[in-house]
Amino acid sequence: MRKSIATVSVSGTLPEKLTAIAAAGFDGFELFENDLVACPLSPEDIRRMAADLGLRVELYQPFRDFEAVPADRLAANLRRAEHKFRLMNRLGADLLLVCSNVSPQAIDDDALAAEQLRVLAERAAEHGIRIAYEALAWGRHVDDYLRSWRIVRMAGHPALGVCLDSFHILSKGTDPGGIEAIPGEKIFFLQLADAPRLTMDTLQWSRHYRCFPGQGDFDLAGFTQHVRNAGYRGPLSLEVFNDVFRRSDPVRTAADAMLSLRFLEDGTAPELTDFAYVELATGPDGDRLRRLVEVLGFDRARLVEGGDAAELRAVGIATPDPLAADAHVAALSAPAHVPDGTRVVFCPAGPGDSTIDHVALTAPFAEASLWCRCVLGLRPHESLELPDPYGLVRSRAMTGAGGRVMVALNMADTPSSVPWQHVAVACDDVVDMARRLTAAGEPPLRIPGNYYDDLDARFPGAPDLRGTGVLYDRADDGEFLHLYTATIGRVFFEVVQRIGGYSGYGAANTPVRLAAQHGHKMRPE
Repeated sequence: MRKSIATVSVSGTLPEKLTAIAAAGFDGFELFENDLVACPLSPEDIRRMAADLGLRVELYQPFRDFEAVPADRLAANLRRAEHKFRLMNRLGADLLLVCSNVSPQAIDDDALAAEQLRVLAERAAEHGIRIAYEALAWGRHVDDYLRSWRIVRMAGHPALGVCLDSFHILSKGTDPGGIEAIPGEKIFFLQLADAPRLTMDTLQWSRHYRCFPGQGDFDLAGFTQHVRNAGYRGPLSLEVFNDVFRRSDPVRTAADAMLSLRFLEDGTAPELTDFAYVELATGPDGDRLRRLVEVLGFDRARLVEGGDAAELRAVGIATPDPLAADAHVAALSAPAHVPDGTRVVFCPAGPGDSTIDHVALTAPFAEASLWCRCVLGLRPHESLELPDPYGLVRSRAMTGAGGRVMVALNMADTPSSVPWQHVAVACDDVVDMARRLTAAGEPPLRIPGNYYDDLDARFPGAPDLRGTGVLYDRADDGEFLHLYTATIGRVFFEVVQRIGGYSGYGAANTPVRLAAQHGHKMRPE
């Protein structure tokens, strides 16, 4: 299927947007009216530029507040439409998006809406243009795709069909199964956007928090399948309003957008069994890093001399078929590294169980989530906002199907904030490990006594951990004990002990850890 993206989804001027969209491999684009109005190029210049870049104008949008209006307003609305039709002919666009009316003057009358849309479609057809009618989630009266289809069916004009937008349907919790009752030829356009589950006004949610497929919580694979089952054969098009994307590099954003669509079409992911190893550059602290790895008994660390600081360079992930996993990455045209630069290498399983519990990375949140979802097939968990002494840290865990490959993504909102990369090492007795680290001159981060006072109040019967540097958490599925080493260069280690079926990461302890890391930075070595 052709692939398209709305110009509103990427930042920059219209020529910059189109250049980035073409570079990412898109076939076409939705031209958002504001981008045209602010552009010094004429419609003819834009048409030529798009053609030179190999792009088609798939849709011109939006045309607002047209249907179900009092009779004395119809003439003015048709005058507006005629202007748009002439403009679209200059652009070489033949499909106009008409959003359901949000005006307080709109009349709750489907027959009236159908009649006026039929007149609009008749005028559009004279210019070789079709009308795609979309039910906005906040439409004054028409806010449901089944109602928009009923109105289109009542109008009965070949130049009038529906536009289906995943956000407007899924944000309201509407069952998309009814899409399959709409004839494919009457679905004129499909707009796709994912979004995190938020409790807020739908309009604000839509305008600021949409994201690409795989970055949010909607079932876009299932939604898209319903549209395909209906017989739709038009482009898959992304329409994403997002404050972060509006200030991001358009080339990078467009590349992420294409990655999301390729994954949505393909839907496959490699089978991952476990972590095989981590590769760490030693920087100038090689001796100290080697000593720490030895005390931890961490046999899955590969140390590589060099670099300006100790850091995590690569992660080896075991899979039954490394060649198939590499082919999957190639088919997506995805980079072989997480957006923070950490390389991922697919390899056969090593001997015995891995001692790597999970890996935590500091990376651009949206990009890294998308990469892990599309390339590794990891499932996202709930996103958390955790307090840091100097701001906030957003954190999201992502896990593989078997639960053995776990990646925690972290992003701080201020440059002074921790965390840095870290590797979590599993052990059977974290308290004993704390003693061994202290004896080796690498004691765990100091945890204040106030934490342990609070621990007694929160968890009756919790072990006495004062003075060990070990933190504690408990949930219905078990218990979790963990400690953190001091940072060496840009990396530190977490040592974890899971009791029972505990599957979390001790997120409630993160603010304490962050404060301890900041405190350690301010103390002389």
